[in-house]
Amino acid sequence: TRAPCFWATDCHRGCAIRANYDSQTVHLRPALATGNLDILPNAMAHEVTVNKDGKATGITFIDKTTGREGHAKGRVVVLAASSMESVRLLLNSKSNLFPHGIANSSGKVGKYITDSVSSSVSAHIPAFESMPGHNEDGAGGPHAYVPWTLIAQNRDGGLGFPGGYHLEFTSGRQMPAVNVVSSIDSRAGSESVLYGQKLKEEARRYYGCQLGFGAQGTMVPNDDCYAELDPDLKDQWGIPVLRFHWKWTDFELNQVKHQQQRIRELLEALGGKVAKKPEADVLKSMKQGGTVIHEVGGAIMGADSATSVTNQWSQTWDVKNLFLADGAPFASTADKNPTLTIMALAWRMADHLIDELKRQKI
Repeated sequence: TRAPCFWATDCHRGCAIRANYDSQTVHLRPALATGNLDILPNAMAHEVTVNKDGKATGITFIDKTTGREGHAKGRVVVLAASSMESVRLLLNSKSNLFPHGIANSSGKVGKYITDSVSSSVSAHIPAFESMPGHNEDGAGGPHAYVPWTLIAQNRDGGLGFPGGYHLEFTSGRQMPAVNVVSSIDSRAGSESVLYGQKLKEEARRYYGCQLGFGAQGTMVPNDDCYAELDPDLKDQWGIPVLRFHWKWTDFELNQVKHQQQRIRELLEALGGKVAKKPEADVLKSMKQGGTVIHEVGGAIMGADSATSVTNQWSQTWDVKNLFLADGAPFASTADKNPTLTIMALAWRMADHLIDELKRQKI
């Protein structure tokens, strides 16, 4: 059902020809075609309900259009709300059997959240100036990926951080932003704002000659990065929201120092002119936790029910018919984006679930 990509539209704005991967194109349409899927729109999940035997019975939700409460029953409950929203559901699902939240006998729900360790540097590339006009509207994001290669140095411990990071870079004549004229003006070195014929000439010369590298890397989980229910704040439907705690360790700080130095070296090797000086405080170069939107963890998998929330099948230890199909079971963040791993684990979990249902173990 997916067409070959020919850069029809900016990927970040949705794909007009359904070439890009997204859930509604790849998963929901074929699932709806089977007749075995019902979608309840505008249903804000509130809690997982359980019976007296401690088995999950469904999801209580609030209809966002009417404000009324509803309930969806299920023989099995699978949470795939994204890691942090699944954590919020688990913590908000309190009962006599689970006073601290469902599947939380270990006390680890909300613990060990990680995100990609990220920083970036950009530069003006003189070699890109005065490029012939051409359309790059479809290249609306990082379309090139540079993998981590310093594995041997990691093993030797000489870098000061485990794992590594990949690089993504963005350049070209993409859809202009609202501040594009001021950036052209600053490159042109004009004392006054450009306009008229001069602006057109400088735009043709400078537009598309910026190159930016962004790094995203491994984060090791630590005890100071976790989420809990806020004791006071609730969302518009009256459901308690999460309160986050975050602290980078020396592993992440050392990694960003390495990122910044390596990216500058690459840009300068291209003849790039980096306007911004290196930050003395490495924290000022880092993206804050959660802003890369690769947050995972909070219901980590493991081999011991006392120290983890799920087993290797993303099945919660405490409630055998409650599964997770998002990034919540991740035990750490790798140097790769988490999406493909989330999909692989969800597929693996689904195969296991089907097998358990056939054996009547659930």
